Amino acid sequence: MLDKCQIIDLPKISDPRGNLTFIEGGGRNVPFDIKRVYYLYDVPGGAERGGHGHKALHQLIIAMSGSFDVVLDDGNEKKRVHLNRSYYGLYVCPMIWRELDNFSSGSVCMVLASNLYDEEDYYRDYDSFIKAARGGN
Repeated sequence: MLDKCQIIDLPKISDPRGNLTFIEGGGRNVPFDIKRVYYLYDVPGGAERGGHGHKALHQLIIAMSGSFDVVLDDGNEKKRVHLNRSYYGLYVCPMIWRELDNFSSGSVCMVLASNLYDEEDYYRDYDSFIKAARGGN
């Protein structure tokens, strides 16, 4: 399942006055329709975010400024991805437990999501996630 989670190169238009990157849903740059955007900022040093999984939500995680790590876990294996460029996005498919850590000072994490917020879509307990990921309800 982790092989579905991958870096997506976003368009980068270089210009001496400053670079521009755009994001379009509907299968153009992002493999899902974007229904929600949120961002994390002012994360204190040493803090962790995430620590949950989703049943159906697709996400694209982007380091808009600074850097941070995303730890992905499908219930069988784990992978750590370092994000530090605003023209790379990490696609995260459903049924992946994710944790964000190692935030640099001033970092901003933007997340594009396939659905509106729905608490019923979350796995907040790791043991419950593992049971579901391995085929147990």
